[in-house]
Amino acid sequence: MAEHATGRRGSYAKGVAKREEILTRALDVIAREGYGGASVKELADAVGLSQAGLLHYFESKEELFTEILRKRDERDLAHFGSTTLAAADLAALRTGYVETVRHNAHVPGLVQLFARLSVDAGDAGHPAHGFFLERSDTLRTSFARAIAERQAAGEVTDRVDADTLARIFQAVADGLQLQWLLEPDVDMAAAVDALFDLLKTEKR
Repeated sequence: MAEHATGRRGSYAKGVAKREEILTRALDVIAREGYGGASVKELADAVGLSQAGLLHYFESKEELFTEILRKRDERDLAHFGSTTLAAADLAALRTGYVETVRHNAHVPGLVQLFARLSVDAGDAGHPAHGFFLERSDTLRTSFARAIAERQAAGEVTDRVDADTLARIFQAVADGLQLQWLLEPDVDMAAAVDALFDLLKTEKR
């Protein structure tokens, strides 16, 4: 019995490792080749699997793409530090957020995937629906907490409540991505950085 249990654990571990390999390679393919290179066939070829073999590790194409975005967030969090989605300090949050937005300009395929999947996720039955709700809540909670602390210290305007400001930041970042896809000359990072400047209270 113990031998069978060990075998099952080994098989499960191999499955998890293969799934992680697929997501990592897929992330690189889309970042390098663009959203047009994100077909199941292209991604399967990148990891040496058939299309059926690739989807063995995911319930559907939609779940695969959802997990690719989740992996993207994990990579950004590791690269830019805890400032990306879970910081309480506004200055640190600003640095991480602006740098993440600046980085997105270098991976248009992932921005396209995010934009397309976020629209599809409006359907409550879509595999990405829960991911986007959770992601949005985490982002807004971090912003609201950091903004509220600076409002209490008198460093950030309190003309608008922290929760509303947090939602505005998310809306601006998401909207800028759509503008940038249409107008590649748009400087998303500069626009987001300017929004942080607008939070400052006026010096008397």
